[in-house]
Amino acid sequence: MEFSHRPVLLEETIASLNIRPDGVYLDGTAGGGGHSAEILKRLDGGMLICVDQDPDAIEVLRERFAGRDNVRIVQSNFSEMPSILSEVGVQELDGVLLDIGVSSHQLDSAGRGFSYHNDAPLDMRMSQSGATAADLVNTLSYQELVHILFAYGEEKLAKNIARAIEREREKAPITTTVQLAEIVKSAYPPAKRHDKHPARKTFQALRIAVNGELDRLSLGLDRAFERLSRGGRLSVITFHSLEDRLVKQRMAAWCTGCICPKDFPVCVCGNKPKAALVFKKPREAAESELAENPRSRSAKLRCCEKLI
Repeated sequence: MEFSHRPVLLEETIASLNIRPDGVYLDGTAGGGGHSAEILKRLDGGMLICVDQDPDAIEVLRERFAGRDNVRIVQSNFSEMPSILSEVGVQELDGVLLDIGVSSHQLDSAGRGFSYHNDAPLDMRMSQSGATAADLVNTLSYQELVHILFAYGEEKLAKNIARAIEREREKAPITTTVQLAEIVKSAYPPAKRHDKHPARKTFQALRIAVNGELDRLSLGLDRAFERLSRGGRLSVITFHSLEDRLVKQRMAAWCTGCICPKDFPVCVCGNKPKAALVFKKPREAAESELAENPRSRSAKLRCCEKLI
């Protein structure tokens, strides 16, 4: 199986992990193995754990890294860190990489239903199991649809779109990507239908809801940080503001020390920072990478190092 995968911010990400040749590293969103392959090049006596929830990715990873005795491949979501590490017999990690969001392979595979550019079943499941986007669109209440579209898509016209979905599903089930895209387009004022594709935010919101992405990211961040050894690093690549905000706030909380009022002469809370930021501002794609891979435009890399 061919798995199209362009690892974004590759050099910056590998540098951020500060890889030790004998260390143990986990790529929690291994995809086609682009980042993983670069980590492996730097290991000598160390181990790499490749994790992905997509069975297509797992098949490609097994083919790509066949015969490598220092690679463990696990089909799971990175939020299941305790069970993943238990399965491979590892207690602590020297570095974790999380490349959040939908992969190029998933976007470009029309049948997976992630894109509004191709007509396909309305699916959007990264793991290829569980409820589909069509299930949500056809069964959720108006209020639930509005919440998903506004909270996960930051869609200002969430109410209009939810009403349009309600009207159309009363006539017939909404089952395809183009069908949904046209419904969303009809809910937009004519003057706003030609800026960016009207369905962009709706598709993002449904994808996040179908895969529980923000909840899993929140849980995965905590579990990854818990399993880092002292001096270990957590590097996270995000692609939209909701993900980036969550990562930024979580890392800031780990890096916070004393919380006593500023007018206290001495610290009485005893809090010490658990981590330090490797760089204060997120790394973003250079112009050269943007020219080769336009999808890297929204990518942001954040990294922190565990102190205690």
